[in-house]
Amino acid sequence: RIREYSTSLKDIMSLEDCLAAAQECNAPMVSICGGEPLVYPHIEALVEGLLAQRRIVYICTNAVFMRKKMREWLAKALSNAQNGSGKKFEEKIDVLLKGGLISEKDAAEIRKGPKDPAKPTIAPSKWMYWNVHLDGLERTHDLIVEREGVFKECILAIKMAKVLGYQVATNTTIYKETDMQEIERMFDYLSDLGVDGHTITPGYDYDAAKRDMTKRLNLRPEDFFLTRAMTVQKFRKIENWMNQYTFFGTPVYFEFLAGKRDLTCSAWAIPTRNIRGWKAPCYLMTDGHFSTYAELLEQTDWDRYGVVNSIARDSRCENCMVHCGYEPTATLGLQAQRGDTWKTIKFNFGAKPRAAERCQLGKWASHWQAR
Repeated sequence: RIREYSTSLKDIMSLEDCLAAAQECNAPMVSICGGEPLVYPHIEALVEGLLAQRRIVYICTNAVFMRKKMREWLAKALSNAQNGSGKKFEEKIDVLLKGGLISEKDAAEIRKGPKDPAKPTIAPSKWMYWNVHLDGLERTHDLIVEREGVFKECILAIKMAKVLGYQVATNTTIYKETDMQEIERMFDYLSDLGVDGHTITPGYDYDAAKRDMTKRLNLRPEDFFLTRAMTVQKFRKIENWMNQYTFFGTPVYFEFLAGKRDLTCSAWAIPTRNIRGWKAPCYLMTDGHFSTYAELLEQTDWDRYGVVNSIARDSRCENCMVHCGYEPTATLGLQAQRGDTWKTIKFNFGAKPRAAERCQLGKWASHWQAR
């Protein structure tokens, strides 16, 4: 959390602390966040260690360094290839060159082999996803991240990842000014690129975001973030989207976003561990830190938080409908209704929507070129 912990930017969690935290809470899936996790000096060893613990791993990335990490893996894989298996990697290199996803210089460096053969790399795995941040098409996304060219790099990285056999997800936050038709066009395009699935969540005015927007950008948070009523309006088509695109999550949570049912918050089920400890009460709000996950569970007064029967127990929770609080409620069946279990099984394990070249370049080219 770069801006929230601006006083401790030089401090990072050790590799041992990261791996121990995963074991301590025994989460089946670990999302590696940052800031940008690919600048973490032990990221390869962390991914390797979490996979060795038999956990699903999401690397939440802006994709700026993603192609570099994949080139490092390809160099090592090619170097270690035996009995003619190097041919398949050479074929991959040719595909990447023809697609403009690597340069001739990159290809030459890959063929030289790894600079440090002993260093682990991030290899394709059915248990690991690149989770690429995309909040819109080119013009919109680059404005949101305050850096030109990031969207194009995301697309290049996604294309390269799919050539090399990686699994790729995307994560998208919806804001007050988000054009949902643009998001639909983005999902069309990403589906045609072979992206494996998407996560989507509403943005709301939690404390750290408000402070950053006010002090650093001199903007008014209320112009950007959603109220609950706005969230329901934005997500009114989500149930149709569930039949068009592959989303990671539960249909119960999406029904909640669409205003079709109520859920309460279960922030304890998706805990956050950072340099200061286990963050309480949730990913978005900070009332303290605990040295152990058990202390977080036992000493946090969970009844102080969330929205129950349309009444916010804490004013900061009033507009929150974010997945890290409400998705676990749906997943764990804490407010289950008849048919929820079968609905969720079908949604997650049934046939997935197929990309059908829904997106034509002309439908979204203006978002690439407009400035």
